[in-house]
Amino acid sequence: MLDLRPLWIAGRFLTRLPFPDSGLTAPAEAGRAVPWYPFIGLVLGGLIASLAWGLQGTNPGVAAALVLILWVWSTGALHLDGLADTLDAWVGGLASRERTLEIMKDPRSGPMGVAAISLALIAKWAGLQALIAQGDPWLLLWIPLLARAQLPLLLLTAPYARKEGMAADPFNWLPRRRAWIATLIAWSGCLAMAGWYGLALVAATLIIFALARRTMLQRLGGFTGDTAGALVEITETLLVLVCALPIGA
Repeated sequence: MLDLRPLWIAGRFLTRLPFPDSGLTAPAEAGRAVPWYPFIGLVLGGLIASLAWGLQGTNPGVAAALVLILWVWSTGALHLDGLADTLDAWVGGLASRERTLEIMKDPRSGPMGVAAISLALIAKWAGLQALIAQGDPWLLLWIPLLARAQLPLLLLTAPYARKEGMAADPFNWLPRRRAWIATLIAWSGCLAMAGWYGLALVAATLIIFALARRTMLQRLGGFTGDTAGALVEITETLLVLVCALPIGA
């Protein structure tokens, strides 16, 4: 019988959606939830794509704002928080690993964090306007999926930079084979079903991942929960802009 508890754990961690309460999460269960992250992204993509589709024919700016509000609410701004903490730490850390990790622990957002959140939201809003205006809201299905597929890939290919922390259990207990399969399924599904956009999205996803991973390794020697969240947010933002381009037209 399929054990859905890891799915519920993934859903409650990554979203505010009403997934069944999974109770206390054991370390091994946190690891087993990771391969479900791309599927949770697909659920989020279906939600925002459905709203965008329903708002076609209305004012694109207002429609984009409503879709963006749903997007942020449904994730609890989890990855935006990681983006803000990462940018604050990267600038304030002055190329020092220890100082960067120390700043990243500070829950307060500095000017770079606020600027990063603002720019990401503005870019998403602009891209969403273009998607809705050109009649391609279904492309939103793939963006959260590919962004969350970055997480198992990151855990598979980079060390954890802290001795303990939010991402320690998923990293230490990751079922590697399942994580690879989940990541490959996410890429394959997009390539098979999204045409030229699928190729562009997967290519952009891999480029973003390679650059982000290299940056993390150079500064920290690995990743943290905050940098993983920043990777998701950066991926989503750039993929929205990719979708706004007239690819294959």
